[in-house]
Amino acid sequence: MSTPETQVTPSPIGHIAEVYGPVVDIACEALPPLHRALYAAIDDERYVFEVHQHLDPTRLRAITLHRTAGLRRGMSVYDTGGALRVPVSPECLGRLLNVFGAPLDGGAPLPNLEFREVLAPPAALHETVPASHILETGIKVIDLLCPFVRGGKTGLFGGAGVGKTVLIMEFMHAIVALHQGVSVFAGVGERIREGHELWHEMRNTGVLGNAVLVFGQMDESPGVRFRVGLTALTYAEYLRDAMGKEVLFLMDNAFRFVQAGSEVSGLLGRMPATVGYQPTLLSEVAELQDRIVSTRRGGITSVQAIYVPADDMTDPAVNAILGHLDTSVILSRAQAAKGIYPAVDPLLSGSKMMDRYFLGDRHYVVAEAVREHLARYQELEDIITMLGIEELSEKDRRVVLRARRLQRYLSQPFHIVAEHTGIQGVSVPLESTLTDCEAFLRGDYDEVPEDRCYMRGAMRS
Repeated sequence: MSTPETQVTPSPIGHIAEVYGPVVDIACEALPPLHRALYAAIDDERYVFEVHQHLDPTRLRAITLHRTAGLRRGMSVYDTGGALRVPVSPECLGRLLNVFGAPLDGGAPLPNLEFREVLAPPAALHETVPASHILETGIKVIDLLCPFVRGGKTGLFGGAGVGKTVLIMEFMHAIVALHQGVSVFAGVGERIREGHELWHEMRNTGVLGNAVLVFGQMDESPGVRFRVGLTALTYAEYLRDAMGKEVLFLMDNAFRFVQAGSEVSGLLGRMPATVGYQPTLLSEVAELQDRIVSTRRGGITSVQAIYVPADDMTDPAVNAILGHLDTSVILSRAQAAKGIYPAVDPLLSGSKMMDRYFLGDRHYVVAEAVREHLARYQELEDIITMLGIEELSEKDRRVVLRARRLQRYLSQPFHIVAEHTGIQGVSVPLESTLTDCEAFLRGDYDEVPEDRCYMRGAMRS
């Protein structure tokens, strides 16, 4: 952490020797350390580079964090005196920023009173606090079967078009409405359309004032997409440490962070490893994930959307991220095809905290019973398709009909898409969800038509 008064005065250290794509080779007499931020100036605009390799005693290789149009051989390169820094202040709330902490929303720049390096070490182990309790979201299927944990990490896994971004936006709404916390959103490799829609949606729903949006868009350098998640995390740490906030850190999409790292690795000439991914995959993922912790001053709870290539959960990038998570929410194309939204697969999703001692007896017993009913229904689906439900035993028929109602009950209209669906969004307390599920399991709603259970809040609402 430093202030403008303590920064080293930039001094020329060499010149550009070669430019190819987003990679720049720089010739200099004394090599700056790895990850040092350098820059060249064109018409008073800074073009920032990050040092990634020392090629020989007088040459280094850097990745650009800007476009390279206008760069040429022989241009002077200057040293910023440190790694990439961003300005931090309480005024960051309600703002849309880029990887440098500069505004993308047309507003005034953040005051340069305090800076933090984006490549900071994680909080010391003795300062961290463990997961303590469930963080309610008001989303029935999540709170019941794969609950979020305060200070934990949650991954939303799914292929393209199954609702990861919509679910993340609903979490942002929930953390403000239910917990009066703040959100930090990292848009890693976002499509410009998605970022534009998110910003306008958050302004219209009144959530933006309690959020910081940090974007490194799909059309930007891989160096930007590789670092924008760390920039967003730097703001989350500032809100946690300096302001004592309960922070929800959201990343869409963590897979694009891995992709950007793979691009950077290839540009630096490293030999690819498993399935073409970079050999540094595990350490790069850990560098990001290990900083997402809660301390005595405040908490960071993380929700990350993770694209699953070809719906293959065995992909090395997916597995590298999975190992750091407390809760895994698997979004299923089969659920989406049935019109069940959110399209959470209740049998594949789960949490490390699904424990009788952590959840309490009542929550644990209800969740297990619901999962058993849905699992038995899945086992019998082929028989029902071929022979009809009439061929089942009376007990199995009763289980199937209750499971079908539970499956529809676990669907839910969202606040964030109410304008598009025409259905008012609802938030359901965990207590109401447990009460309703107990009633379904007892058979209290056996006579209720299935469509009456679909896309609604609590049954008694």
